[in-house]
Amino acid sequence: MAVSLDIGALRARRPAEPVNVEATKGDGLGCHAGKDAMRAAAEAAGMSETLEQLRQDYPAGPHDQPQSMCPAFGSLRVGLRMRRTATILSGSACCVYGLTFTSHFYGARRSVGYVPFNSETLVTGKLFEDIREAVHASAKPEECDAVVVINLCVPTASGVPLRLLPKEIDGVRIIGIDVPGFGVPTHAEAKDVLAGAMLKFARSEAERGPVQAPRGGRSERPSVALLGEMFPADPVVIGALLEPLGLSAGPVVPTREWRELYAALDATAVAAIHPFYTASIREFEAAGRPIVGSAPVGHDGTADWLSAIGNACDVPAEKIAAAQNRILPAIRGALSAMPIKGRITLSGYEGSELLVARLLIESGAEVPYVGTACPRTPWSEPDRVWLEERGVTIRYRASLEDDLSAFHDFRPDLAIGTTPVVQHAKERGTPALYFTNLISARPLMGAAGAGSLARVINAALANKPRFDAMRDFFEGVGTGHAAGIWQEIPTRKASPKVAAPVKPVGEMA
Repeated sequence: MAVSLDIGALRARRPAEPVNVEATKGDGLGCHAGKDAMRAAAEAAGMSETLEQLRQDYPAGPHDQPQSMCPAFGSLRVGLRMRRTATILSGSACCVYGLTFTSHFYGARRSVGYVPFNSETLVTGKLFEDIREAVHASAKPEECDAVVVINLCVPTASGVPLRLLPKEIDGVRIIGIDVPGFGVPTHAEAKDVLAGAMLKFARSEAERGPVQAPRGGRSERPSVALLGEMFPADPVVIGALLEPLGLSAGPVVPTREWRELYAALDATAVAAIHPFYTASIREFEAAGRPIVGSAPVGHDGTADWLSAIGNACDVPAEKIAAAQNRILPAIRGALSAMPIKGRITLSGYEGSELLVARLLIESGAEVPYVGTACPRTPWSEPDRVWLEERGVTIRYRASLEDDLSAFHDFRPDLAIGTTPVVQHAKERGTPALYFTNLISARPLMGAAGAGSLARVINAALANKPRFDAMRDFFEGVGTGHAAGIWQEIPTRKASPKVAAPVKPVGEMA
C-alpha cells in the first residue's frame, strides 16, 4: 500500500512561510496536458539537462512512444526488490495508486511512501520542502541503506528539484530520480534509470575509499557482472557456462542490496544481457569495465558469447575453444530433442525479444517478425545481425499497430506478444502466448533454456484444433445482428396458441 507521510505534522515543526497567492491561481500542469506541453513546461522549469540526458539514453526511435504501462513502475520495482531500501513517490494521487497497486500485484512486501500535494504546494515550492522533510523522516540508519525518491510526470514538469536533496542523512544514501512518462519510453528502461543512479553513487563511494564486501565475500575467480533482470535460474546457468573459462558470475544488476553494487563495479567485465541499460553501461565504462552484448542463448549465441566474454577477460584462445567443445554439444542435443515446427510472430516490451527469437529459430521455428518496445543499441547488434541474416524483420520501438500488422501479414501458427496482441490473435482462432508471463519468465540460457522454451511453445501450437472447434461453435456470436445492441427495449411476447391436429374424415378413433 502507499503510505501518505504526515506532512502536516512535519511542516508544523518549521516556521510558516508567506504564500505567493498569485502563483496559486493556476493548478500547475495536470496529467491531462499531454506530452508536448509537459515537456515544454519541464524545460521552462529548469529541467532541460535532465530531459536531454533522458533523450540520449532512451531515444524515441521511429515511434513517439510504445503503448505500455507507466514507465515509473520499472524504477519502483527495482527499489522495492532491494533490501533495506525505502521508496517515496512524488506524483498525482491517481498515478501513485495505480503504481502501488501494480507493485503489490507483482509481489511487493513493503509500503511505498507518498508525498501528497495540491496547487499551492506544487507551484510555490512547498512540495520540495515536503519531500525533503519526508526524506529526513524516512532516513533511519537502523532500517535503511538508501531512500529512493521518484518524481512522476507532474512534479518533473513543474521542476521539483530532487537534485537539491541531501546526498546522505545519518549514513543513509538519498537517491532522487525523475521518471516522467514524457521522457522515459518504457518501464523496462526505467529500471535502468534507478540502477544507473545507484551505480553512479556507489562508484563515487568506492573511489573515495573502502566499501562493504559481498555477503559471501569476493569471488576467488574473476567475475562477470550480469546486466538486466532475468529468470532466477539463468544466472546459475551462466555461472556454469563461465566456469570452464575460469570465470564466475557476478551480481545481477539491478541488484538486491546496496553492497552488491560494489561487487558489480569490481567485475572484470559486464554482460549486457538486456542491451538497453544505457545509464548503467555508462557507469561501468567510467569504471573501466568492458561491455559484452548478446547472451548465451542457443548454439550460435552461446558459442559467440563465450568467445566474446573470454576475449574481454583475457582468457587464452585454447581455453575458450575447450569450453565451447564442452558446452555446445549439450545445447545442440537439447535443441534437436525438442524441435519447434511452425511460424511464430514475436513481440514484447521486456527487452529480451531478440534473444527469444534466436532461440526459437535454432529450435526449428520460422520467425518472420520480431517487435520490441525497446530501442536499438550497440549491445544488441550481434542479435540484430544474426536475425536479419535469416530473413527476420525487426521493429524497434514497435507499436501495437506494427505488431497487429505483422500478425495479419505473416498469418502465424502462434503469436507471442503483449496482452492486446494475444487477445487479437485468439479472437481469430490463432494460439497465442503472453510474452511477459509465459516466455520471459522462463530460463533462456544454455541447454536448460532450449528445453524449457520448446515445451511451452509446442504445447501452445498443439492447441490449434481446440481454437478451431471453439471458433466454429461460437461463429457469429457477438457480431452483426447478434452483437447485443438493441434499438428498442426487448419485450416478452406471448407464445402463439397451437391448434389441436385435425383428424382426417373417416379415421377411426
